[in-house]
Amino acid sequence: MISKKYGKNILRRSSGGGLHHPLLYAAQGVRYRKLEVILTTTIDKLGKAGETVKVAPGYFRNHLMPKLLAVPNIDKFAHLISEQRKMYQPKDIEEVKEVSKTEEDRMKEYQSAANRLDSARLNLRRFIIEGKGNELRHPVTKEEILTEVARQLQVHIEPENLQLPTPLSSLGEYELPLRLPKSIPKPQGKVQWTLSIKIRKG
Repeated sequence: MISKKYGKNILRRSSGGGLHHPLLYAAQGVRYRKLEVILTTTIDKLGKAGETVKVAPGYFRNHLMPKLLAVPNIDKFAHLISEQRKMYQPKDIEEVKEVSKTEEDRMKEYQSAANRLDSARLNLRRFIIEGKGNELRHPVTKEEILTEVARQLQVHIEPENLQLPTPLSSLGEYELPLRLPKSIPKPQGKVQWTLSIKIRKG
């Protein structure tokens, strides 16, 4: 009989005179340190839904928990919140996938680039050697031409696409042959693709 009363007193004393919600036990006995909780909704100056934040135990017990604005940061609640966020995530947020170009798209790009190279004229300015006519101080190399094609015409070509056995060493206009894929149809009346270059006095 004595042990039964004694047991009831301990139960009454430990429960504070009444039974609490089981979730509140997470905050019991933590008066002087912050409590980690998971927000179920976005709260100004505190955090966004799904974030883990630290709050005072009293604030959690008296405000956040009764309104179900937050739950204790334990594994089962973390998993539950994560699953709910996946379910209710807006449908308009979709992963952007890179669409691979088809062979037809590539051919159109090549054709457009080839037409630009063939119809445009590359303009270069160079200094000449005084007393030696139109001879350039520094001959124009293939690498310089490729760089200028990319800068002026916004077309990237490989060194093997441009035929230039020796650097250009004097002022004047030049038609340089281009080696482009045979699959790119040439304009009517054209035997081969060419690149027009005009070197002027700088």
